[in-house]
Amino acid sequence: MKLTQVRGNTWVIEANQLIPLYRLDEKRCVLLDTGLPGEREEMENTLSEAGLTPVGVLCSHAHVDHCAGNGYLQEKYGTKIALTAPEAGMCASLLTLKCYFLTLSPGTVERESACMIHTPDVIIPPADGPFSFCGAEFRIVHTPGHSSGHVCTVTPDNVCYTADALLSAELLTAKLPYNLSQRMALDSREKLRRLGCGFYIMAHRGICPGSEVGSLIDANQELIRRRAEEILSLVDRPMTASRIDEAACVRYRLFTHKPPRALRFERNVRFFIEYLVDAGRLTEWCQNGTVYYAQRENS
Repeated sequence: MKLTQVRGNTWVIEANQLIPLYRLDEKRCVLLDTGLPGEREEMENTLSEAGLTPVGVLCSHAHVDHCAGNGYLQEKYGTKIALTAPEAGMCASLLTLKCYFLTLSPGTVERESACMIHTPDVIIPPADGPFSFCGAEFRIVHTPGHSSGHVCTVTPDNVCYTADALLSAELLTAKLPYNLSQRMALDSREKLRRLGCGFYIMAHRGICPGSEVGSLIDANQELIRRRAEEILSLVDRPMTASRIDEAACVRYRLFTHKPPRALRFERNVRFFIEYLVDAGRLTEWCQNGTVYYAQRENS
């Protein structure tokens, strides 16, 4: 993995996603997330080659590609882990993890993501503002939507790690962007406009100068609204959520023979359905114990 400087003591490890870190001194650093389970060894080697020990992890949220190494580093190095209360609760047990995976069976959750279970050392305060951690002063910006307790972190170099609150330009073709609440994710992205940071690091491989973040936020917002309209257009008659999911998979050519992957598609489509219901664009009713949806004007 490559270690790249962004500004001052703020760097990124170029893994499957970008994992930012803040160098406290020549030997110690704070990681902002820890990546996927299969990346642990390579990430350790990258840090070791740079002479760095991770003394803290200021974790953005409890998704497997962001926190899978938390418990491992905590046990091996005594690394202090910081999470918000909602994300800490998510990592408490297999059953609370299922709340994130939603459509997957408990057995599948255990096989795929038991590595996420751990207890953080520090709970990040619930309000935006300064946060002292491992001897450095960070700034926390709460950005719920992608997950319930998602945060963005501004390092002392005035570099913002947006984690999954913002997609990089190369991901603006995403077919079914995941957000637990599309409405809250839209609102949270608007908060990022006011930060005035020099650079913005997107977890999924993007670094944006502050002068360009406004247009990137606009593109992110437009993507969600466009996908919502596309899914709405598929509801051309009364349909169940499963039928809408099938139509969306055909529309976006999301063909797979792996049930866990298909169940993730179903989950992501359902979040768009919920967004459209709350926006008054879809209506819902029951027939034979089954919920049906239709465009509001056709109901």
